Amino acid sequence: MAKKTISEDEKFLFTDKDFFNSPVAQADWAAKKLVWVPSEKHGFEAASIKEEKGDEVLVELVDNGKKTTVNKDDIQKMNPPKFSKVEDMAELTCLNEASVLHNLRERYFSGLIYTYSGLFCVVVNPYKMLPIYSEKIIDMYKGKKRHEVPPHIYSITDNAYRSMMQDREDQSILCTGESGAGKTENTKKVIQYLAVVASSHKGKKDTSAGELEKQLLQANPILEAFGNAKTIKNDNSSRFGKFIRINFDVTGYIVGANIETYLLEKSRCIRQAKTERTFHIFYYMVAGAKDKLREELLLESFSNYRFLVNGHVQIPSQQDDEMYEETMEAMNIMSFSDEERIGILKVVSTVLQLGNIEFKKERNQEQATMPDNTAAQKVCHLSGINVTDFTRAILTPRIKVGREVVQKAQTKEQADFAVEALAKATYERLFRWILGRVNKALDKTKRQGASFLGILDIAGFEIFEDNSFEQLCINYTNEKLQQLFNHTMFILEQEEYQREGIEWNFIDFGLDLQPCIELIERPNNPPGILALLDEECWFPKATDISFVEKLTNTHVNHIKFAKPKQLKDKTEFSVLHYAGRVDYNAVAWLTKNMDPLNDNVTALLNNSSSLFVQDLWKDADRVVGLETIAKMSDSSMPSSSKTKKGMFRTVGQLYKESLAKLMTTLHNTQPNFVRCIIPNHEKRAGKLDANLVLEQLRCNGVLEGIRICRQGFPNRIVFQEFRQRYEILAANAIPKGFMDGKQACILMIKHLDLDPNLFRIGQSKIFFRTGVLAQLEEERDLKITVIIIAFQAQARGFLARKAFAKRQQQLTAMRVIQRNCAAYLKLRNWQWWRLFTKVKPLLQVTRQEEELSLKEDELLKAKESSQKFETELKDITLKHTQLLEERNALQEQLQAETELYAEAEEMRVRLAAKKQELEEILHEMEARLEEEEDRSAALQVEKKKMQHQIQELEEHLEEEEDARQKLQLEKVTCEGKIKKLEDDILVMEDQNNKLLKERKLLEERVADFSANLAEEEEKSKNLTKLKNKHESMISELEVRLKKEEKTRQELDKAKRKLEAESNDLQEQIADLQAQIAELKAQLAKKEEELQAALARLEDEMAQKNNALKKIRELEGIISDLQEDLESERVARNKAEKTKRDLGEELEALKSELEDTLDTTATQQELRAKREQEVTLLKKAMEEESRSHESQVQEMRQKHTQAVEELTEQLEQAKRVKSNLEKAKQALEKETSELTVEIRSLTQAKQDVEHKRKKVEGQLTDLQARFNDSEKQKAELGDRVSKITVELESVTNLLNEAEGKNIKLNKDVASLTSQVQDTQELLAEETRQKLQFSTKLRQMEDERNSLQEQLEEETEAKRNVERHVSTLNIQLSDFKKKLEEMAGNVELLEEGKKRLQRDLEASNTQFEEKAAAYDKLEKTKNRLQQELEDILMDLDNQRQLVSNLEKKQKKFDQMLAEEKSISSKYAEERDRAEAEAREKETKALSLARALEEAQDAREELERANKALRVEMEDLVSSKDDVGKNVHELEKSKRSLEAQVEEMKTQLEELEDELQAAEDAKLRLEVNMQALKAQFERDLQGRDEQGEEKRKQLFKQVRELETELEDERKQRAAMAASKKKMEGDMKDLESQIDTSNKGRDEAIKQLRKLQAQMKDFQRELEEARAAREEVLSSAKENERKAKNLEAELMQLQEDLAAAERAKKQAEAERDELADELASNASGKSALSDEKRRLEAKIAQLEEELEEEQGNMEMLNDRLRKSAQQVDQLTNELQTERSTSQKNESARQQMERQNKELKTKLQEMENQVKSKFKSSISALEAKVAQLEEQLEQENRDKQASAKTMRQKEKKLKDLMIQVEDERKQAEQYKDQADKANTRVKQLKRQLEESEEESQRITAARRKLQRELDEAMETNDTMSREVTSLKSKLRGNPEPAQ
Repeated sequence: MAKKTISEDEKFLFTDKDFFNSPVAQADWAAKKLVWVPSEKHGFEAASIKEEKGDEVLVELVDNGKKTTVNKDDIQKMNPPKFSKVEDMAELTCLNEASVLHNLRERYFSGLIYTYSGLFCVVVNPYKMLPIYSEKIIDMYKGKKRHEVPPHIYSITDNAYRSMMQDREDQSILCTGESGAGKTENTKKVIQYLAVVASSHKGKKDTSAGELEKQLLQANPILEAFGNAKTIKNDNSSRFGKFIRINFDVTGYIVGANIETYLLEKSRCIRQAKTERTFHIFYYMVAGAKDKLREELLLESFSNYRFLVNGHVQIPSQQDDEMYEETMEAMNIMSFSDEERIGILKVVSTVLQLGNIEFKKERNQEQATMPDNTAAQKVCHLSGINVTDFTRAILTPRIKVGREVVQKAQTKEQADFAVEALAKATYERLFRWILGRVNKALDKTKRQGASFLGILDIAGFEIFEDNSFEQLCINYTNEKLQQLFNHTMFILEQEEYQREGIEWNFIDFGLDLQPCIELIERPNNPPGILALLDEECWFPKATDISFVEKLTNTHVNHIKFAKPKQLKDKTEFSVLHYAGRVDYNAVAWLTKNMDPLNDNVTALLNNSSSLFVQDLWKDADRVVGLETIAKMSDSSMPSSSKTKKGMFRTVGQLYKESLAKLMTTLHNTQPNFVRCIIPNHEKRAGKLDANLVLEQLRCNGVLEGIRICRQGFPNRIVFQEFRQRYEILAANAIPKGFMDGKQACILMIKHLDLDPNLFRIGQSKIFFRTGVLAQLEEERDLKITVIIIAFQAQARGFLARKAFAKRQQQLTAMRVIQRNCAAYLKLRNWQWWRLFTKVKPLLQVTRQEEELSLKEDELLKAKESSQKFETELKDITLKHTQLLEERNALQEQLQAETELYAEAEEMRVRLAAKKQELEEILHEMEARLEEEEDRSAALQVEKKKMQHQIQELEEHLEEEEDARQKLQLEKVTCEGKIKKLEDDILVMEDQNNKLLKERKLLEERVADFSANLAEEEEKSKNLTKLKNKHESMISELEVRLKKEEKTRQELDKAKRKLEAESNDLQEQIADLQAQIAELKAQLAKKEEELQAALARLEDEMAQKNNALKKIRELEGIISDLQEDLESERVARNKAEKTKRDLGEELEALKSELEDTLDTTATQQELRAKREQEVTLLKKAMEEESRSHESQVQEMRQKHTQAVEELTEQLEQAKRVKSNLEKAKQALEKETSELTVEIRSLTQAKQDVEHKRKKVEGQLTDLQARFNDSEKQKAELGDRVSKITVELESVTNLLNEAEGKNIKLNKDVASLTSQVQDTQELLAEETRQKLQFSTKLRQMEDERNSLQEQLEEETEAKRNVERHVSTLNIQLSDFKKKLEEMAGNVELLEEGKKRLQRDLEASNTQFEEKAAAYDKLEKTKNRLQQELEDILMDLDNQRQLVSNLEKKQKKFDQMLAEEKSISSKYAEERDRAEAEAREKETKALSLARALEEAQDAREELERANKALRVEMEDLVSSKDDVGKNVHELEKSKRSLEAQVEEMKTQLEELEDELQAAEDAKLRLEVNMQALKAQFERDLQGRDEQGEEKRKQLFKQVRELETELEDERKQRAAMAASKKKMEGDMKDLESQIDTSNKGRDEAIKQLRKLQAQMKDFQRELEEARAAREEVLSSAKENERKAKNLEAELMQLQEDLAAAERAKKQAEAERDELADELASNASGKSALSDEKRRLEAKIAQLEEELEEEQGNMEMLNDRLRKSAQQVDQLTNELQTERSTSQKNESARQQMERQNKELKTKLQEMENQVKSKFKSSISALEAKVAQLEEQLEQENRDKQASAKTMRQKEKKLKDLMIQVEDERKQAEQYKDQADKANTRVKQLKRQLEESEEESQRITAARRKLQRELDEAMETNDTMSREVTSLKSKLRGNPEPAQ
């Protein structure tokens, strides 16, 4: 194939890869082991490794051949040659600084300035014009994807435009970089591309001047003329920032545009640095204005203008006069009027003339004068104002001082400053006006913009010799833009990965720009540079020096702030930006920030006679005027002005707000970054400074962006969009119906067989790596193209076939007409033909066509009748299906009714059981009521007595609580005072710091302003006084603070050290153990994987060798077969030639024999014999051709099978290869990860060994503490165990109750479901069942409430009994004590004093113990935390173990899969061998067949020779017969004439025969097809009829069985009815027995009441005794304070007794009401009591079990301590194992390297062999296909000659008769089917009658059920009445 030639334009876009892909370059790179070595000149140089000496490497440079030693860490890998000049640097295999720099350098030197770097584009300034921006290139990039075309700014704009149209998301293109990098040029190209692509006049030839696209293109030259200038770095540097916002409508056409500007560098109007220019328009105007205009503008030469500092500085390759014409044309296109253009130029000229105004000082005064006012006159003439007013306004302006207006004379400096400020302000206002005018022109269209595309072109990062306020603002914007870039590229990208739940390791960019941004823009705490500048503007007499000093004081310790080392001026400071350190000079920053103007001059300009100037100065009232400057002191410069707050807004504030708006708009768009790079500072083309480019790459984050693009997933699509767009690739993967988007995407990806590493599925989106979506898009395009091509092919094929058929018909018709005409012309005058035409109508042969037409009519009739029968059959089948559906519905109804009946029976049984349970509950409740009534009567008496005692005790408690609250209040107040003091100390410290700063500032100001001593001395005195006061206060507070801080710090340090060290050591131990375990598992896995991989490799090598052998054998077989085929073809061609020769000879013989028929009878006999022989020969030839065709077909089938098998084997080999490559890559990754982990482990081991020694010492201390804490834990554990036992008992009870509730709820749910099923037929039953279910729920709720009440009562009982026992014991004790106290009152008084002392001592001891207890609790908490940490570590280790087990299982699965794959390969190998054997046998059989064919051919040749001999005999006999020569000659002549006539007739007859044969063949084909169709239809109908018969028989049988089942069910229903009646009788008997049980329970209740009365008497006696004791205790309270503790216990017991008493009273009231209402339900309480006692016993057993569990827990804690010791021992063992593992790892790495080399060799061998074999096989297949096509053609020709017409006609007649017979059979079958349908209908009617009978029986059963339900309702009503009686009195509140 010829290579595609590259044009001159494309040379700067495309690369020539021939050299880089050459094997020579690849071998050179591999042999020399080339790497990158750092270099001072070139950044990095190529070198080859010679030796490795530990950490250092001996290297030989490629360019010089010098040898140097370099550190290993400084060496960077080199990419292979094929990656040279790569278009996207994300594709580099070795990603490092050297490779990126080399790639950019190579591309730059080749003229390729654009390079992709992941998601953004890098542009290197070429410093020359390249032919890559033409319309041809624009057309090349239109609508193309990024990977389809080389990198270009057009590609980025096109992608942004397409994504805006597709996603409806606003886009922005950010051209960032340093000044002179080419940002402005790239923005021009973006606008140019959009104007062409998105033009709304694409099809029209619109030449109007106001076209929007032209205006958009021409807006840039205007803005460049007024806003761009020449700087040191750049000839066309933008001195303002602009954001061009292009609006598009829904269809993608440009609707309008808007341009926003930022920070015009207006100071450039006044002064410029060396070799720099002011704005271009000044030079354009002076150079380009012509005579009349020059006079009107009062222009002079360049050297006459003071503001043009450097005169006429020319720009190379640019003429100012030509540029003037271009700007004027652009203004014309933007529809600027002539007046507006002249007004603009006048304003520009006034700015220049303002610089020529000169002021001088008077001799004795400082007042300024204007000796020469020619420049002023020119200014006033151009501006339209009065000269005298202008000079007065500048020299002696009017200033408002207070309420008076005063004329103040200005100094020379003030006048110069005023003129310069006026020039800057006028130019800035002119620029703003032009911008507004351009925006107005661009927004003319009325169409609404749907979305926009923004292009940001802002001044790049600048570092000049003298950096001022403008440079700070520009660098501030670049910091913000770089932060946006980092945020979108790194932070937002990675945050989205984490938000979507994708596994991602966070990559740190390393450049945090926030500190620098905060240093500039922070408003307070501490204020930034801009805030401090604004603050200084408010201060009176503030200077630039004071601002810098304040700045340095506030930000001395800031990271990004610095003072220059060599201070040239006091106004200098430095800021460390991301691009480097910048030294700023703050001279005149305050004036630049305030931007003051002479308000007298602005008022004049506002009232100018020129409308244009008047429009420029229409907002003159907002100007910062001289009134603000008047408040300054006399000695202060005009720069140190001060304004009131709210008077004006500073430049810094306005710029900060506009920048914030810009950043918000950029954040709301999808940014597309273009990183522009300067190759050198000399503006030379083809030169690249490596260090400069490297710095820019580092600052721009290019490498990190590439890493994230490679590691990350930059392409992402929402699930719905992915499914909508790419579902065509997985059409059958998603099932029909609704499916979640995520599941659909998972199915699609499974179907697409994507590598899992190439995608991630998040929560709402699917993420892809770079290039995957492009691949999917290509596959989608291919799929769509295939579909469209297939559609087009079908359409074109249809049309072509139609046209071809028409042409064929025309050809045949033309031939027939020609033949008929020729025949008619020949036969026209022949007498025999005339006779034939007269005789022909009399023959019957002419009627054959009529008969055929009749037969065709009969055929049509038969077809119509068959169609009718088919329709009737369809109707019958439809009816049949309907009947089947009805029968199925009836069956389902029967089943549902039987199920309902069974469910009703189950319901009845459940209801009966529930009824019994409720009756038992009633009995128990009645018994409880009687008992509780008796209790309540007794408890009421106790209640009254206890109330008196409680009141007295409560009074004591209240007194003590009051005292306690007072103490707490005092404590709180003390703490509040302490906090206040601390806060005051902090406040004082802050004030002290502030005052110190202010003191320094004031001292410096005193030195500077010595002239204003009076004012400053007063301030200094006040400040010194305040300072002394504050210093004294501060010194005192500092002494206190230092003492407190020292004490606190020492304590905190001691605590933190111990806690931190212990925690760190434990964490490190756990981490190391986990890491060691992981490494062990990983090493074991790697060993197993390597062994398995080696085994696999050996097996696969053996398989590959076998496969190659088989392929060679098969190729040999195929070559033999092809040779056989060729020999057969040659033989066949010879046979056909002989056949043709024989045919020609036979025709000649026929003609001669016909001539000589009359001569001899012998010749007739010979003729007959020859004809017989010819027929025999024809038959033999036909048989041979058939056998030959069958053999050829077999050969073809075998060949196709062999080819398919070979292709399958090749595909399998490719799959095996891909799997091996994947496994190899995975092993390489794992080995690299293992090496990294082992290095980290070795470092961690060294750290751990140092720390372990410390930990062992601390562990001994901790163990001692731990033993002490274990004792305390044991005590606390006992308490906890008791509480947990009680809690668990309660929870068990609750769980039981919940389980019962759940069971009941399930029962209710089942009942409700049954009721819902029977709603259609049993409406009345459903209502009753629902009512019953609701009642049941109520009963269950009541039962649960009753159970809870019983439990509460039992608990209250126990509490009362305990209280009674304790009270009895206490009473006895009190009696004894009182007797002793009565006898020893005097001793008690003495003991009282002693006890008081003891109490005080005990209180102190108690406090000490409490403190010690608190400490112990703290230590306990610490130890608990440590234990929890240890347990957490153990859990983590278990998890790690489980993860490792999972990984091992996965690895086992992988092994099993690989084994299965190897077994499959073995099976395939066996199959291939078997197939090869079969093919060998087939080849032998074919060889035999070939030999037989050759024998037959030889026989034919012999027969030919015999025929020739006979012909010669005939000729000789002919000569013998003739008598005379003359007669023979006459006869010869006559015979020759006859022969010629016969030949012509034969030719005509042959033509007719061929036509007839063609027609006959068509008829035969059609008849055979019709015959086959009829036979198939008949067979299908017969089969369908038989199947329908069978189905009908089956249905009848099924109906019979169903009827029998229904009869059986009816009998079962009757039996169940009888059972129901028996159950009802049983229920009545049970009710009688329950009534008897209730009577017995009432008797037992009465006995219990008698026992309760006895207990009450005993209680009354005890109470009387207690009252006596209490009375004596009250008298002796003053004497016996030592008994207060015991009294407190009594008070608690009394409170509990009171609660119990209240509960008992409430229960007594309830039971009294229940007893009054239900005297017949008290027997069940005894059973409930027994149940409760059994429950209590169970609970006690459970308590014992829980205590045992607590002991087990304590044992586990001890074991955990032992495990810690074991872990320390295991550490030592694992160290030894890790060393072994390291040695094993090194061996594994060596083995890996060897295996890699082997794999590469094997892959190369296999690739070469497979390519050669595939190409050879494809060529052979093509040859075989051609041979097959030729043989098919020969076959068709031979088949046409061998067919006959008569057979076809006979076959047609036979078929017609068969069809008639079949039609009659169909009629019979249809009649039979109708009769069967009628029988089935009768059977269905009978079944319906039976179903009606069954429904009647069901209704009877339903009535019986209704009666049973009514009885149940009566029972439930009785139950509810009982409950209502029980609930008659509401429960008292507990």
